[in-house]
Amino acid sequence: MNLPLFIAKRIYSDNSDKYKVSRPAIRIATIGVAIGLAVMIVTVSVVLGFKHTIRDKVIGFGSHIQVMNFLTMQSTDPYPICIDDSVMRAIGSIDGIRHVERYALAQGILKTDNDFMGILFKGIGQEYDTGFLHKNLTGGKMPQFSDSKGTQNMLVSKMVADKLKLKVGDKVFAYFIFNDNVRARRFNITGIYETNMTQFDQNLCFIDLYTAVKLNGWSDNQCTGAELSVKDFDRLEETAQNVVDKVNRTADRNGDTFTSLTIYEAYPQIFSWLELLDINVWIILALMICVAGFTMISGLLIIILERTQMIGILKAIGAGNSTVRRTFLWFAVFIVGKGLIWGNIIGVGLVALQNYTGFISLDPSTYYVSKAPMEFNPLLVILLNISTLVVSIFVLIVPSYLISHIHPAKSMRYE
Repeated sequence: MNLPLFIAKRIYSDNSDKYKVSRPAIRIATIGVAIGLAVMIVTVSVVLGFKHTIRDKVIGFGSHIQVMNFLTMQSTDPYPICIDDSVMRAIGSIDGIRHVERYALAQGILKTDNDFMGILFKGIGQEYDTGFLHKNLTGGKMPQFSDSKGTQNMLVSKMVADKLKLKVGDKVFAYFIFNDNVRARRFNITGIYETNMTQFDQNLCFIDLYTAVKLNGWSDNQCTGAELSVKDFDRLEETAQNVVDKVNRTADRNGDTFTSLTIYEAYPQIFSWLELLDINVWIILALMICVAGFTMISGLLIIILERTQMIGILKAIGAGNSTVRRTFLWFAVFIVGKGLIWGNIIGVGLVALQNYTGFISLDPSTYYVSKAPMEFNPLLVILLNISTLVVSIFVLIVPSYLISHIHPAKSMRYE
């Protein structure tokens, strides 16, 4: 029989008034562990949800990897690159690439009777994955985009629609300047989307790839570039290197040079900002573990002082310092264990409540989301539980050595 474990169970279940001082200390220690773990679970869930939500939105606009004309990297003007079906197949066959889609950018002006604004028109074809746009569609329907004919259909953001007072079904004129000539096109507003990503929503709309190519005065098979989706995002850098080896520094049939960049390189400011959140997480985790550790230390010291007479009796009947010390460490395990149970209930409960109700709202113009996103990761929750238990018990090892200074003869007279 494990004697320290047996005695620890008896002490933990002892509710007699004789030890009424230690009862509040045990409750405080349990509450400290529970609050610390709950805060850590919520913090990790919020940061994971926030990072992945923002990352997915940025990827929705630019995919994982972009292939384009080398000159486009050196200028704000969109230079064309020839990507025909054979080039599409060659890029799609690169290890790690899941999907390839062409796009063309054209700069113009949307004008109504009362207002106008500069817009970046993104032309996409039927091969384009519109799942992200479908998910963020707030009105109308998704147009059937084409690379072989112009349908004059347009998908605009809610921010643009509100500024220009447009709604689904309206017709709006767009003006494009090409070689000192002004070209006008009339588009039909067939859908409105909203992602809350201000830098995209405020100046980006979607039209046919065919229309964007013709507005730029480019020939067939020319476009601004191609967006590549990878099979495994965790292997993005490896896949990007495969693209560099196979595509970069090669030339199309017109002699224009291919280059590529990842979504991290295209929008470094956004991903650098998201990486800063990791520092906040580590700070919060450290603070919460310190709170749990300090409450456990104070609780254990109170319990040891109140149980001094019992410690003396155990030593008098032959129990060594290590046996008594392990008894109180087992006792601490029971306290931490109960705190972990309540911490998981509170933390996981708050995450689930937010995911189902969205009761914590945010300003989308600042945080890019209208409600706090939370992502529950069971593996990380298990690691948090194990880490809290190990750290809490580890910091109690030194205070437990106070037991070696308690002498049996003196302690049995202690009240």
